[in-house]
Amino acid sequence: MWSRQAVLDWLVARRSDPMLVGFDFSFSAPFMARGAHLPGETDSVRARDLWAYVDAHSADVDLGAASFLEARRSRHFYLGAADGAKADFMHFRECETWFNAQGGGKPSTVYDAIGAAQVAKSSFAGMRLLHRLDGAIPVWPFDPAPSKGAAIVEIYTTIAARAAGIRKGLSKMRGPDALDEALTSPAIGSRPHAPLARYDDHATDAILTAAWLRASARRTELWHPQAMTDAIAQSEGWTFGVA
Repeated sequence: MWSRQAVLDWLVARRSDPMLVGFDFSFSAPFMARGAHLPGETDSVRARDLWAYVDAHSADVDLGAASFLEARRSRHFYLGAADGAKADFMHFRECETWFNAQGGGKPSTVYDAIGAAQVAKSSFAGMRLLHRLDGAIPVWPFDPAPSKGAAIVEIYTTIAARAAGIRKGLSKMRGPDALDEALTSPAIGSRPHAPLARYDDHATDAILTAAWLRASARRTELWHPQAMTDAIAQSEGWTFGVA
């Protein structure tokens, strides 16, 4: 099991390598709809400033952020029925709203911090990691895509699954045959995988999405989404693959 710090160190050591690195967490909180990432608390406009704020106000080990959310439950984050109506916390980034409108599926919000599908804890912990990178590797779309070396993008594994022809609601691959079928699909174009010691949907999602990133890295339209303005890019970010 890798620690976040170990991942950070590994990335920095390989920042000159030609890699497209995908992280499956939200790189920012919503901003555009309400004019603030954490209304009434933060004055950040850029996502980078939010990263710095989260890092400065989180004491968790290994770049965690659970205490950041706990200290702000009911004010910004929903962690259970005691926090009020869940609907009051359902605010989304522009890319999430756009993805849903295109039929991509119902997104999660970083303000919902309970349940198996929640992305809040990993996202705010991930923001600490992005802050600690300190510019060592470009993070798209906050930075332009580099002409060489490594780059980091936000991913959503469902996008890779759809590209591979896996139908909505059936995106989990838990065995070698399903994984190979997805990897060798025309849109992915990879060879069958080397057998794994153990199969679960986390491992298979990661392998398929890495293969999709390799196949999609030169698609110009994915680096220039039609609905992503400069203001959205800098304040909220965007998920690579949401065109």
